[in-house]
Amino acid sequence: MKSNRRKFLKILGGGTVLAAATAGTFLSTRTPEKALAPWEMAGNYKDVRKWALSYALLAPNPHNRQPWQVDLSIADQVTIYRDRSKDLPHTDPFERQLTIGMGCFLELLSMAASNVNHTVTYDLFPEGEDGPIAIAKFSQGAKADPLFDQVMQRRSCKEPFLDKPVPVELAKQLSDYGNVITDADQVAALKKLSWDAWMVEAQTPRAWKESIDLMRIGKAEINANPDGIDLGGPLMATLKLVGIMSRESQLDKESSGYKEGVKIYHNMLNATPAYCTITTASNSRVDQIEAGRKWIRLNLMTTALGLSLQPISQALQEYPEMAEHYTQAHQLLAQPGHTVQMFGRLGYGPSIARTPRWPLEAKIING
Repeated sequence: MKSNRRKFLKILGGGTVLAAATAGTFLSTRTPEKALAPWEMAGNYKDVRKWALSYALLAPNPHNRQPWQVDLSIADQVTIYRDRSKDLPHTDPFERQLTIGMGCFLELLSMAASNVNHTVTYDLFPEGEDGPIAIAKFSQGAKADPLFDQVMQRRSCKEPFLDKPVPVELAKQLSDYGNVITDADQVAALKKLSWDAWMVEAQTPRAWKESIDLMRIGKAEINANPDGIDLGGPLMATLKLVGIMSRESQLDKESSGYKEGVKIYHNMLNATPAYCTITTASNSRVDQIEAGRKWIRLNLMTTALGLSLQPISQALQEYPEMAEHYTQAHQLLAQPGHTVQMFGRLGYGPSIARTPRWPLEAKIING
């Protein structure tokens, strides 16, 4: 079943922006009503900036941390910050992935604005890396971005893909947005890499615990914590009730809950007919922002073509235990000296379900 995860952005200085979406269906007796209620009120803004922000909030980001903060105190301008309290010091120690997520946010902001006849120009890192991510300036006059039509349909598919190859003609269309890999031998090597890297994270206590601590299991936790990794629905509610699914069980390598999770991820990662990557010639913060802007466009184009995409970040994480797989990923996926910024599974997702959305948040400073 499909549901929507509430997303709202707190303006630094007071106020909120609610994500633009329509409320979907979810298990009726376990629906997190508090979390979903704002979706029915979203998107009704006369201020073009807030209207565009209500779509930017739908951007994918690591561990669903939603680190966006904005200041609306200057007319026709949005100053955008990354909330440092949402950092992931163990799985993203250099904030590379979080910066890419900010790039996704900026691109969706621009796309949304274009659909109400506004152009957004960015001054990136105007005060250096410790200041705002960007100052966005809005001006009238723009051609609507056709990929914006896919924003409300986009998901990161966290399920096994169908046993169906990605057609050559679709792979060619996607090549304008990212690097597409369909060769059987390369796909086999990348399946092994993605699984081996996942297991390294699962067996590295501090990295694994960082993810486990951000799990939101069941209706009450989802309502109470709009960010993080959601585990909702009837199955998770039942497993939580009987004590199988809990943060404690996921930290216990001998528990049935942990073993079931390993099985689920093994099946999912193994059911992958193709991969996509985004690479850059260097690895500056601006490169990372641009990689995020490209990634969200790739994700929207896959949606337009009837395909599904899921980022798989483990092999690109930059902590010592992952170094071997990080090196292998770059040997397989990038030219010498280049950086693989994003790595994802590509295929046909199940037709009967889509990944649910749950609450998301961010802050607005002065608005």
